[in-house]
Amino acid sequence: MAAEIPGRIRRLNWYELGPFTVFDVETTGMSPVGDRIVELAALRVNQDGTEQEFHTLVNPGRSIPKDVIAVHHITDEMVIDAPHFSTVGKMFLEFAKGSTLAAHNARFDLGFLQESLARCGLPLWDGKTIDTVRLMRKVHPGLPSYRLQSLRVYFRLESKEGMQAHRANSDVRWTMDLLEMALTKALNDSK
Repeated sequence: MAAEIPGRIRRLNWYELGPFTVFDVETTGMSPVGDRIVELAALRVNQDGTEQEFHTLVNPGRSIPKDVIAVHHITDEMVIDAPHFSTVGKMFLEFAKGSTLAAHNARFDLGFLQESLARCGLPLWDGKTIDTVRLMRKVHPGLPSYRLQSLRVYFRLESKEGMQAHRANSDVRWTMDLLEMALTKALNDSK
């Protein structure tokens, strides 16, 4: 928390607006109805700034197309022993409980999440959701592209060894960085 200065209004840190759970899915294709989740990662930041991580591969119960493997590099062999979404969905809902979900292009990720939850007879996500694409367009208008990888390069977001585009763990970290940047800018601009 920011230090309080007598006679002044205390400035909020961005995470005090939360808690937030940034999440990302990798899938067998582009259709939430016809395709399945193969990886789910999330990073939760609590109102005190502490973080918790969630990550798992998911057995989709079907083969992953070769053209999709070429994008995220998740193979059938990698997911064969992974849990099915019915197990993962319960764990994720508990992990994200009481927070605001955030995703880059949230319609895609939330669509897959909701369809997968419904398919398994699990409760749908009924909490708040933030789309970092929309947020970045608002606080940084006029950028050439709002694709996650374009923003990662444009803002020179940290890329540690082993981080790779289109893997849920890496994409979640970069999305969390964008959420932090956007909310911090919004709070500073509102002074």
